Amino acid sequence: MLIDHLVYAAPDLTAAVAEVEGRFGVRAQAGGKHTGMGTHNALLALGGQTYLEIIAPDPGQPTPPTPRPFGVDGLRRGGLASWALACHDIDAAVARARSRGYDPGEAADGQRAAPDGTVLRWRLTHNAIPASLIPFLISWGDTSHPARSAPPGLTLQAFHLEHPDPPSLVPLLTALGADVEVRPAATAALVARLSGPKGSHEMR
Repeated sequence: MLIDHLVYAAPDLTAAVAEVEGRFGVRAQAGGKHTGMGTHNALLALGGQTYLEIIAPDPGQPTPPTPRPFGVDGLRRGGLASWALACHDIDAAVARARSRGYDPGEAADGQRAAPDGTVLRWRLTHNAIPASLIPFLISWGDTSHPARSAPPGLTLQAFHLEHPDPPSLVPLLTALGADVEVRPAATAALVARLSGPKGSHEMR
């Protein structure tokens, strides 16, 4: 299992970037706009092939006709909202998950425009629902992985899930090849421990 990225959803991007920098000591770099989806993001590397995406509504875009991704509409505070698993052949990964009893959804094309005008393209699955804890799959194809250009300085030390009924998630996670611990808890949560210049802190 390779975690491609963690998604930190927030009501305001500038405030979320400042919050994360205050806690960990590294400032996220603007990633770009998701045109038509009404969001924009900023990124921090968590290693050579993993990154943290901070995403929020983009006030510079019209309100989209459908809800913005990762439940950012109506958020009052930031928090981990989703996570992605990396795969080289996303179609094969989807077929494998379906053969194991879970349908992650069709792989769809995605893109965003970076501040320098570069367009990043990827393919990802859409069946994962925010707060469900089930990851989505993503493949970057020929696009350079965002972790390579995102500001370094943070390390993903640990990652686990919390859920009121852990056994209910196991078949779905197993179908995706997601080898992650699910701990019993009153509410569902993604929990990461990140280490940076200001020390090691939990993010959820």
